Amino acid sequence: MNKKIKTEAIDHLFDAILSLRTKEECCSFFEDLCTVNELLSLSQRFEVAAMLMDHKTYLEISKKTGASTATISRVNRSLNYGNEGYDIVFERIGK
Repeated sequence: MNKKIKTEAIDHLFDAILSLRTKEECCSFFEDLCTVNELLSLSQRFEVAAMLMDHKTYLEISKKTGASTATISRVNRSLNYGNEGYDIVFERIGK
């Protein structure tokens, strides 16, 4: 994990997330934790990552998700040079 985010508070947050058992619990927790715009931004980035994995073009992704090319590029950089977090999740959910 990146040293900048390796804090006790982050560990507590991740422990809380890992304690959730259902989609409904996730929804309740994240609605309490995040603003609507924060949730929309997170879900947009996740959708962008899925589309990049499916070899969609930036134009296709932008049209479907409304994401800027800067956001798409940032997600693409994470897919190519990140910590393989997206890979783990996509493998587990069958994408």
